[in-house]
Amino acid sequence: MPEKPGEFATLVDIVARLRAPDGCPWDRQQTHKSLRESFLQECYEVLEALDEGDSAKLRDELGDLLLHVVLQTQIATEAGEFKLADIMEGINKKLVHRHPHVFGSRKVEGAEEVMHNWHTLKQQERETDTSMLASVPRHMPALDYSQEVQRRVAQVGFDWEDVDGVIEKLAEEVGELQHAGSQERRAEEFGDLLFTLANIARRLGVDLESALREANRRFYRRFSHMEEICRQRGVNIADLSFDEQNALWEEAKKRVEG
Repeated sequence: MPEKPGEFATLVDIVARLRAPDGCPWDRQQTHKSLRESFLQECYEVLEALDEGDSAKLRDELGDLLLHVVLQTQIATEAGEFKLADIMEGINKKLVHRHPHVFGSRKVEGAEEVMHNWHTLKQQERETDTSMLASVPRHMPALDYSQEVQRRVAQVGFDWEDVDGVIEKLAEEVGELQHAGSQERRAEEFGDLLFTLANIARRLGVDLESALREANRRFYRRFSHMEEICRQRGVNIADLSFDEQNALWEEAKKRVEG
């Protein structure tokens, strides 16, 4: 056990030791790219812990995520790309620059004005010929990406006046989907429909990705309860008619919280 297991420097030393010539074979063969999928998985596990409100699980998952950050940094240090100090300097300068109401003399009236100033400062930091959407990661989940790009363009006024106009647009998109004459056209119209739903969610203050994850969890709990009912009654759920399955679904909705 390390002498100071509660210190960040201990984690940095452990990762460097794992990457040393006589360290761990698995850790030594990792690259920036090879860690990509597991890094993304750790991010989702953090989100799951947040959604569940499980602080102990969140603590553990943040530790796993922090390990990835340190491991990626160690790989970069070995390759001469950048060091941990470069990361710390960059984020510290960015935080101070984008919080002039804390570290400077600017006055703000609330969180909304803070966010407006934040995005104004980000825009000033971009090169003049770079789109304001260019920094949105294209590998984000599609629903998250839709909400983020719509939020950004709304900052410059490219937005509906109120949510009613977006809901009218939703009805229009449903009609276009119904009249789509080819599979390619249906896919295009369905994409427009989802994009409009993302806009409505943003206007209502709903995180669409989180809302859908929670809907998925509700479905999982309820369907699992349906399966349990079938096991208790000695029936195969696949042998039931849709009406019988739907009756079980309504029963599960009443029994399973959420």
